[in-house]
Amino acid sequence: MTTLMFILGIVVFAVGLLFSIAWHELGHLSTAKLFGIRVPQYMVGFGPTIWSRKKGETEYGIKAVPFGGYIRMIGMFPPGPDGRLEARSTSPWRGMIEDAREAAFEELKPGDDTRLFYTRKPWKRVIVMFAGPFMNLVLAIGLFLTVLMGFGISQQTTSVSSVSKCVIAQSENRDDCKKSDPASPAAAAGLKAGDKIVSFDGVRTDDWNKLSDLIRANPGKQVPIVVERGGQEVTLTAKIATNQVAKKDSSGQIVEGEYVTAGFLGFSAATGIVKQDFGDSVTWMGDRVGDAVDSLAALPGKIPALWDATFGDGEREADSPMGVVGAARVGGEIFTLDIPASQQLAMAVMLVAGFNLSLFLFNMLPLLPLDGGHIAGALWESLRRNVAKVLRRPDPGPFDVAKLMPVAYVVAGIFVCFTLLVLIADVVNPVRIS
Repeated sequence: MTTLMFILGIVVFAVGLLFSIAWHELGHLSTAKLFGIRVPQYMVGFGPTIWSRKKGETEYGIKAVPFGGYIRMIGMFPPGPDGRLEARSTSPWRGMIEDAREAAFEELKPGDDTRLFYTRKPWKRVIVMFAGPFMNLVLAIGLFLTVLMGFGISQQTTSVSSVSKCVIAQSENRDDCKKSDPASPAAAAGLKAGDKIVSFDGVRTDDWNKLSDLIRANPGKQVPIVVERGGQEVTLTAKIATNQVAKKDSSGQIVEGEYVTAGFLGFSAATGIVKQDFGDSVTWMGDRVGDAVDSLAALPGKIPALWDATFGDGEREADSPMGVVGAARVGGEIFTLDIPASQQLAMAVMLVAGFNLSLFLFNMLPLLPLDGGHIAGALWESLRRNVAKVLRRPDPGPFDVAKLMPVAYVVAGIFVCFTLLVLIADVVNPVRIS
């Protein structure tokens, strides 16, 4: 049964992956057609074609390797300075440029002169290239909202899991009470496991962060605490102690290894599945976007540890870079966890949502051959042309993105090497959630 559930988790992620890729390319396809650009191919995957069908002027299909997708637009790059494809050259760099330029025109048909990608105004090209990543962002937001507002997420609540017997500075990292340790305010007030704190010092407490902030802000103060116990409300009185507690950041998350002096009640909050309202969901997603941007910026610095975990004896860190194989494996593990089926599904949806958020951010990097590289090229062309117009100089014409193809090949080579490293790591030393 466990093996079957593991396979089911992989299948669910694979379906989500294929849909995400198809959804991304649909953004490019729909806007390209909107602006009259001819699109000969719309493909999900790479390698040999396993199914395709031609509808109108576009061939739609699925390829064997589901690690990406593409649409083929004619005229992605402008012709050479003489208006034609340039002659072959013995220079390998020039050869890359000419190969890219030739591929952009290889499916040119009579009447296509007005349907080339490079002939569209820069703002239209920006829309076409941005539409793909934007579709991933829209899908990520939709999936996140579905889980946050429909299923709920695990978080600390205002219910009491356990009560500390004494006041211990959290920086000491111990649980045993000494004779010199004073009794915790929670224990002295008669707070019990299972109680739900309804209000603190007359303020209604609906969530843990609000309650935690109130406790921290009132050291030395004697306050009434209303709890729900056995279906009835009971009022307790506690004198909040002053203690060294873990520091929290602006989003309410604990900052590891940092402490502040603040109020201390002395109990552990129970965790539960809590549905979020729209405002809390937006805040949560904003925090995740910030985390994703930080992770993307920190990616180069994680490569040495990833290499050591792959080919050495280093441990695979929980926040280590993970590829499609690793994510599929995590998807399989999710469906083997001893949690309700609804939460298994919610976690799987979260995994696909996070994948789409990563696709959006990664593709927006201003590097060829990524979408962000083409966007940067179109914006640069627009800037050049507008500056020339203001200065009353001749129009410099389209920016020849094909000249950057040698750089694109280098970037693509780095991405391929990194992808292979992550793939091997996901096989020999995978990230585990259980």
